[in-house]
This record gives sequence, structure tokens and C-alpha cells, in this order.
Amino acid sequence: MTDLTKIPVTVITGFLGAGKTTLIRHLMQNPQGRRLAILVNEFGTVGVDGDILKSCADANCPVENIVELANGCICCTVADDFIPTIEALMALPERPDHILIETSGLALPKPLLKAFDWPAIRSRITVDGVIALADAEAVAAGRFAPDVAAVDAQRAADDSLDHETPLSEVFEDQIACADIILLTKADLAGDAGLVAARSVIEAELSRKLPILPVTDGTIDPRVILGLNAAVEDDLAARPSHHDGHDDHEHDDFESVVIDLPEVGDVEDLVARIRRLAREQHILRVKGYIAVQGKPMRLLVQAVGERVRHQFDRPWGGNPRRSQLVVIAEHHDINEPAIREILET
Repeated sequence: MTDLTKIPVTVITGFLGAGKTTLIRHLMQNPQGRRLAILVNEFGTVGVDGDILKSCADANCPVENIVELANGCICCTVADDFIPTIEALMALPERPDHILIETSGLALPKPLLKAFDWPAIRSRITVDGVIALADAEAVAAGRFAPDVAAVDAQRAADDSLDHETPLSEVFEDQIACADIILLTKADLAGDAGLVAARSVIEAELSRKLPILPVTDGTIDPRVILGLNAAVEDDLAARPSHHDGHDDHEHDDFESVVIDLPEVGDVEDLVARIRRLAREQHILRVKGYIAVQGKPMRLLVQAVGERVRHQFDRPWGGNPRRSQLVVIAEHHDINEPAIREILET
């Protein structure tokens, strides 16, 4: 690659827990001869995804090529955070062949894509493509597909109600900006779930897009990298609920960080996290837990009532500290109730 060649960037978007980090880990393990750099944007002050990816660093994507921007939306802080970070990645001693950007699960991709039109970077990078991940099981269950008839009935009783929820707007904006949509967790959705999820997504799209089932992030990198979409020149074809607005807010969502003592019963903790989803409508829980008598830290990732956990690596010289990031819609965040469920 010559210095005059634009560095391709792939934006990987998708709702909370859709599998973005899992997909990037797969790409890191199968780089197809590319030297990668990764920018991870977290929602919440405790970085989990970036730490997971750094633990997978190798010669094709060393630790210094993985940068995490926590507690914010990079498309809201373009000048202060995003542009300097991209410039730093482009200035690495060994220039990356491809940059992957993992957006926050709550991010609206359109404002981020507009940032690539900034003169400081437009001449040096191009958006190769936008990959939107959708949890097939969740979409099939209709979590982000409003029942128009039911909403119309509600609106008849209360004209202050809007058929669009914050979650549905995020979901629809993500797939509308995509070049390829991956239906993740295909094994959990099953054939019928995949058909239902595909139907929901196709009904929302204004243009025909490839929709591919994926399990555990496994897909041939040649399918999603090297698209040459030049997305920064194609924004008009990617509609957003927020087109025409100069800015956007994330006040619809909020996160809290819960510190816990060492845990003796992992399954009890899992049951408590499931209670959060049922009783407090929590969308996402993630973090690391110190388990009594165990030298390795426990990585916890939850989407709704689905909780996954595994010992990922020794604590080493790091303090044994149990922390969970809890994310929900703003009106559902009740920190005292969350703490009571997790700490009691």
C-alpha cells in the first residue's frame, strides 16, 4: 500500500449484544494478509469490548493498534475524539491496511458516516462498507418491530403516544445505513426464526441488501471486507430518522456501573442478572467478576435474560475488582433497585 492509497474503514454497527465484538475477533483471527487497526466505542465508563479484543492481539493487530473510546458517542465528539484517534491510527509506525470501527450498540451510524467527509481525513481514508448486525432471535420475536395496528389503537386512546420507540429507531437507522446485514446467533433463532427476522428487516429496508445468517461471528472476511462502497459519497441512499437534524442525543439511554465484592456463587449472580431484565427492563449487562478461590477473572455478557459467562484470563497484576455495566432506557434506570438486586 502506498502513502497515496486511501485506508479502507469498515464500520460495524448493531444493537447491544448483537455480536459485534465476536465478529471482530473472527476478523482478527482471519485477517487475509491485512494489518488491522481497531477503534472501539463503548457506552459506559468501564471498557469491556476493547479489553476483550486486546487479549486477542497478535502481529497482524498488535495492542497499540486497538484504541477504545469509552463513555460517549464518537459521532458527537468528532473534533475532540474521533478525528484525532483516526489520525493517530493512520500515523502508526506500520500503517494499517484496514481499520475496523465497532460502534456503541446505541450509536446512530449516519452522523458517524458524515464525519468521514471532514477535510482532515477525507483524502486519506474511505468507508469501505457498513456491516449491520441484528440478533436474529430478538428480531424474530418482534422486539424492534412495532405492531402498527396495536399502536394505532393506543394512539386512538392517547394521541401523545408515538409508534416509534428509541430502540426501534436505533435498529432501523442501523440497518438503513448498512451495505450488508448479518443475522447473528442463527443457531439460536433456528430456520423459522431466521425467516421471520429476514421478513422484519426486509420490510424496513428501502433498498435490497444481502442478509446473511451467522453463528459465533464466523463468516469469510472476503464477504464483508473489500466492498469498496465509498459510503461517504453515498449517504443519500442511507436514510435516517434524524435526517435534517444537526445533532442527536443519547438521553434515551443510560448506564450505571455497579461495584461488587468477590462472588462465591456464579449461578446466583446469573439469576440476579436475569431478574434485572425481568423486573427492571435492563437491556444489557457486561463486565468482569472476581470469583472466590479462582485466579482467573469471569467475563459476564448479558442481553436481556440471556447471560453468558466464562473465565477469560488470570487477573495477573491487575486488582481483583468486580464491576458490571448496566444499560437500559433512561426511564428504566433505577439505580437503587439495580443495586438491591445485585448486592443483596
